[in-house]
Amino acid sequence: MSWQTYVDDHLMCNIEGNHLASAAIVGHDGSVWAQSSNFPKFKAEEITAIMKDFNEPGTLAPTGLHLAGTKYMVIQGEGGAVIRGKKGSGGVTVKKTCQALVFGIYEEPLTPGQCNMIVESLGDYLIDQGL
Repeated sequence: MSWQTYVDDHLMCNIEGNHLASAAIVGHDGSVWAQSSNFPKFKAEEITAIMKDFNEPGTLAPTGLHLAGTKYMVIQGEGGAVIRGKKGSGGVTVKKTCQALVFGIYEEPLTPGQCNMIVESLGDYLIDQGL
């Protein structure tokens, strides 16, 4: 299965009539493996900061998680495994796998819990596959 298929069929799937606003799978080095057509154009240093938070949980909390210049307030996550951010009625979930970061960005009416489920389920599957 191609990386794009994971994004199109798994991350951008329909949940109770709703879906993520955008999604991507990005290598730990910031290289894009696959993304939805409207995933924001992020900066390399934003991925570096996210990776630092996975290695040193809590480093993003004071400054927020930035993605394509958009600042998300960092909320509860799982140190070293999941970072969750909130902005207005939407937010972002980032799951770290062995080789990649799985991103999901949501807006209402999709709920934070639904976004977490979509992103973290795929991330857990990729981890099980050694990816």
